[in-house]
Order: sequence, then C-alpha cells, then structure tokens
Amino acid sequence: MRYPFSEIEAKWQKYWEDNKVYQTDLTDTEKKLYCLVMFIYPSGAKLHIGHWYNYGPTDSWARYKRLKGFNVFEPIGYDAFGLPAENYAIKTGIHPYNSTMTNINDIREQLKKMGCMYDWNAELMTCSPEYYKWNQWLFLQLYKKGLAYRKKAPVNWCPNDQTVLANEQVQSDGTCERCGTLVVQKNLTQWFFKITEYAEDLLKGLDEINWPEKTKISQKNWIGKSSGTEVMFKVENSDDEIMVFTTRPDTLFGVTYVVLAPEHPLVNKLTAPGYKEGVKKYRDSIKSLTEIERTSTVKEKTGMPIGVNAINPVNGEKAPIWIADYALLTYGTGCVMAVPAHDERDFEFATKFNLPIRKVILQPGTKPEDKLNKAYTDPGIMINSGRFDGLESAEGIKKISNYLEENNLGKEKINYRLRDWLISRQRYWGTPIPIIHCSKCGEVPVDEKDLPVDLPYDVEFNPKGESPLIANEDFMNVKCPKCNTDAKREPDTMDTFVDSSWYYFRYLNPHYSEKIFD
Repeated sequence: MRYPFSEIEAKWQKYWEDNKVYQTDLTDTEKKLYCLVMFIYPSGAKLHIGHWYNYGPTDSWARYKRLKGFNVFEPIGYDAFGLPAENYAIKTGIHPYNSTMTNINDIREQLKKMGCMYDWNAELMTCSPEYYKWNQWLFLQLYKKGLAYRKKAPVNWCPNDQTVLANEQVQSDGTCERCGTLVVQKNLTQWFFKITEYAEDLLKGLDEINWPEKTKISQKNWIGKSSGTEVMFKVENSDDEIMVFTTRPDTLFGVTYVVLAPEHPLVNKLTAPGYKEGVKKYRDSIKSLTEIERTSTVKEKTGMPIGVNAINPVNGEKAPIWIADYALLTYGTGCVMAVPAHDERDFEFATKFNLPIRKVILQPGTKPEDKLNKAYTDPGIMINSGRFDGLESAEGIKKISNYLEENNLGKEKINYRLRDWLISRQRYWGTPIPIIHCSKCGEVPVDEKDLPVDLPYDVEFNPKGESPLIANEDFMNVKCPKCNTDAKREPDTMDTFVDSSWYYFRYLNPHYSEKIFD
C-alpha cells in the first residue's frame, strides 16, 4: 500500500497549526526546556537537504522531550541581513528586501510542511525594524560607555568592484570571489566594539559553561592571554622609542634585529632618506596579503631594513630595524624583538637575510659552541647574557623583568590576542549605525526615542567605492540633535554578526516594544 503522505501530513499539520499544539506557555516553569537551534540565513533559493541535517536532529530531540513531559520552547527565525543577499541583488537587480522576504516566506512554508514543532508566535527576522531597533539601542549603550568607537583600520578592498570584502569573500589566492581581481588592503575609518575590555571576563566565563573541552580550548586560544614584559628599545640618534611585548625576556641578550610592522606609524618617521623609496615599494608589494598569509608558517618571509638602529636596553648593543610581513600592527605593539636562535620565524628570517644568530639559552644536553640547525624555543640555562649567565629561564625571566622595571626600561604586562570587533560595513543591507556627524558638535548619538533609524528602501546598491547610503539624500541629510544645524547620518551599516549575537534573548518576547527583552 502506498503511503499518501501529501494527504495525511497536510491534515495533521493543519490540525497542529489550528490548535496551536506547539505554542509554548512561557509562564509554565515546570520542566521547562529551551531548545535553541541556529537560525536560518535566507539568502539562497529555499532550503536544501543540508539545512535539514541541522534542523532535523534538534527538532526530533525537542519532540522527544515534549513527549517526556517537558514544556518545550523551540523557536525559529531568520538571520536576514548580510552580504549574500546584497551580492545577489547586485547580480540580479532584485532588491535585497524583496528577495529576502520571498525566501523567508518560502522557507517558512517548507518548515511547516516538514512538520517542525516550532513556536511560530516567536518567529523573528533581523531585517525588521522591530528587531534592528535594538541593535541600534545596544550600540548606543556601548557608545555611552566608550565601548563603541571609530578609528582607521585596514580592510579588504576590491579595486574592480570598488567595495569592501569580508575575509570569506577573499579566495585562497588573494583574489575577489566575485570578479577575480587581486584584493588589496586599504585603510578606512571604521567602527569598533571594544570587546578587549572583557577579555578576562570571557576567559573566566569559560569555566562556568558546559561546553566540550575542545571548544573551550579553541576559545581560550582565540582570546590568547599571554603574560610577559613590555620592553623599551630606544632608537639611535633619536628621541623615539620602540615598545615590544615578549613572553621571553630571558632571551633579550639574543636580540640581533628589531622588526616593525610595515604599517607602523614609526616607519615613515624613522626610515633613513636612502631607504624611503624601497620601503614604499615593499609596502605596496604586501598590500594584497591577508593576515593569515603574512603569519603563515609555510610561506617564505619577506622584509627590508629601514636604515636605522635600535638600542638593546640590557646590553646597549645596536640592532638594525627592519620591516617585515610577519609583524602585524594589529597584534601586540606592532613591533618584534627578533631572537633568531630562539624563535622559529626569526630564525627563518635571519637565515634568509644573513642576520646574526646568537644563542643565549642552552638546551639541556648541548654545549654553548654547538651550532644551531633550528631555533631552540624551550626553556634552558641562560648563556651569553652577562650577569644573568647560569640562571634557569624561569628565574631569568623574573630577574630581567625586575631589572627593566627598576630602570624604567620596561614593565610586566598581560597581553591578549583578542582584538576589538570591527562592526562597520560599507554596505547597504544591514542595520544603520545610529550616529550623526555634525561639523560643530562632532559625533552625536541618535536619541533613543528616535529609534529605529530606518534603513531606506530607495537605494542604489551597486558598488561605487563608498557606502551606498551616501547617495540617498533623504536618509543622509538630518539636523544635529544638539545644535539643530545641518548634519549627516553615519552611512555605514553594522556587521550581520551584531544581529546574531543576541537573538536567543529576543525569541522569548520578539514583539515587546518597551525593552530589548524582559
């Protein structure tokens, strides 16, 4: 006998919907269970089988728990802003709002036909002003506390499409996924959330959550806490100083050169006249490299000297200053004290450019005169280190750190790999940033009572090298809330990950207008 699924399933799906079988009473606190599943990005043409690999198991588990007497809340929503919808609009000419809403309607019907037990009263979509109003409210709270700020930062830039690209849109060969043009790095003024302020809280919080150990380790590495010493290198014949961060001050006597990130502001100031043209060419040559490529352990390192020396604070020796691709302005101080004998990258670089390699940590079972075939990076006994000779690394770290601090040449410091979150995008399809720029008052936050700042529909979203909202005069032109003179709105929009950073709270009361959630 053939199973008439279209008749039987449609009948019961209608019954479930008419009788609100899966509508959850959130006031019932007995045996409550919140089954949260990642919400859907409605950028493609409906759902495919890969989606159901994600949603099928969680829905089955939630259904099982319901049969076991649990009061199960299983909501669903749509992560509706973002690049894919805008890229689709650029290719097809269909407005992002239209294509997104069509996809959402199609996906909703698909999920219902699959028989999912979602509470449709809790459905939300991030492209709705009802939702993104609270993105803007969150931004304002952070801005008031100095935790949302603006500064210049490098971004991925496609010269052909005249637009910013996310890292995911840059292919492994450094080209734009859309047109194949070589992507370059370009400095643009960007908005950031100061998540580094919470680095320690994020670390401590990992001990309080029931996550797999592998995931916790990944998160700890991402935050990247390092305890070390900040060391000051004076620049020869200059009042300038270079600050470097190191976890191994016991290797300071082994410094044979110092590296600045090519983008470091000191490079322009310090470069000797005869080196300026070469430095400019070198900087241009690495513009297309991503940070991952620059720090790769398999890619050959590149660099060049800038014609001046730094002075080692523990022995007074001169160390030539270089710029190199493996030094990043966004990590640490943007400067590296290079100890080739005891750091793999420095060893590779020094070998390539015939720079001195001085052993200052003795590996157990070896002699000081033994030649190094590779960097020795573990602890050992200090040698060639003046009055610190013979100390074990752990003791040497403490004593050299104390020496530097006593002589105002450095201090102990905790550093984090975590960086502030760049949240602005020179794109259309996202949450408008609630800031007004006034020639008299500077940056002025939009008043909370005027939220949401609505994303206009009438926008030319084809890339022209600037934020698409700039061309919409009705959106851009506004009066300053402080002085009532003519002003301009912020034209950038927020990263779509702002939308998805808090949606699980909003599910509990998605239509509540008084607060972000309650």
